[in-house]
Amino acid sequence: MNKSRRVVCAMAASLGLAGAMLAWPAAAQAQLRVGQTAGLTGAVAATVKEATAGARLAFAQVNAQGGIGGQKVELVQLDDRFEPEQAAANARKLADEGVISLFLTRGTPHNQAILPVLAQAKLPLVGPSTGAMLLHQPVNPWVYNVRASYQREAERIVRHLVQVGVSRLAIVQVADSFGDAAAAGALRGFGATLKPVAHLKYDRSKPDFAPVVKQLLAADAQAVLFLGSGTAVVDGIKALRAAGSAAQLATLSNNASAGFVKSLGPLAHGVIVSQVLPSERALAVPLVKEAHDLVAQYPQLAGEVTPALLEGYASAKVLLEGLRRAAAARDLTRTGLQRALDGLTRYNLGGLELSYSASDHSGLDYADLSIVGADGRFKR
Repeated sequence: MNKSRRVVCAMAASLGLAGAMLAWPAAAQAQLRVGQTAGLTGAVAATVKEATAGARLAFAQVNAQGGIGGQKVELVQLDDRFEPEQAAANARKLADEGVISLFLTRGTPHNQAILPVLAQAKLPLVGPSTGAMLLHQPVNPWVYNVRASYQREAERIVRHLVQVGVSRLAIVQVADSFGDAAAAGALRGFGATLKPVAHLKYDRSKPDFAPVVKQLLAADAQAVLFLGSGTAVVDGIKALRAAGSAAQLATLSNNASAGFVKSLGPLAHGVIVSQVLPSERALAVPLVKEAHDLVAQYPQLAGEVTPALLEGYASAKVLLEGLRRAAAARDLTRTGLQRALDGLTRYNLGGLELSYSASDHSGLDYADLSIVGADGRFKR
């Protein structure tokens, strides 16, 4: 132990400050810890990996520039295996461990399960990776959405299909709060005169598509909107195609990942996928150009820019701007972050404008459609 270290230890002992001696060596490397609970394994692992890679790009850039208020941002991840109960347990653990915010939590029932933790711990959640309406209305003081709602996406898909002449459209949804919310938007898209030829549900934990496919064939559906996540939607599409159906297929942006396309293989070609951000190849959009530049700068973090990666990057930019403003106000705490985000008005996210207030935490309202091309890429 060197002389200066001995002096500090002696002072700490004389004042009874046991913690001071431990904190001293790490003070210059203090970190802002951001917590994430998501399905790092399981049905949505591929999409989670891509979205998280986008967030890591933003964190790497800000850390290389000195961090926030001199502190580097650290992402602390816990795997909930896409199980809501585990998501709630992980959120409690992360809150107890002192994270300043939760971030990019995946899944509607999962985000719903952690809401009591947010209120109890006074812990902001930024960029939940879901478009569930229950996170938009009524406004939750601790939830800050970045992406549009699933209802808006589903309505957009149905309206498009109806406009191009589809009259026999079926809905297949997971039987949970995500599926119910998205289906509500889809049903609005039918208008006053049309109705779905079939509206079917499957179990989230143990999906069985045999009876679903049988009913879809009996209904002679021209198009099928799948409202679900990851491997379940992949299995449903494969089962429907194996039964001989040539129906137009569509799904929401929660499946807008390279991993989803890869899992479908050749069957991905022609699937309509809604999107909540501009095309990942629209380099004229600053947000997209930034993501491409960072992928080139940090190739170890991401291989290519995908819609899921872009969503993770955009969400991280919002979180980082909130942290910067909290640091500028000398209140880099959970409630300080909340106040900073509530004051985030007309923020230029990179060609897209985002605003929050105490009475509006919706974030962006952007919704568009894409189709998977023969090359496995999303075409606009």
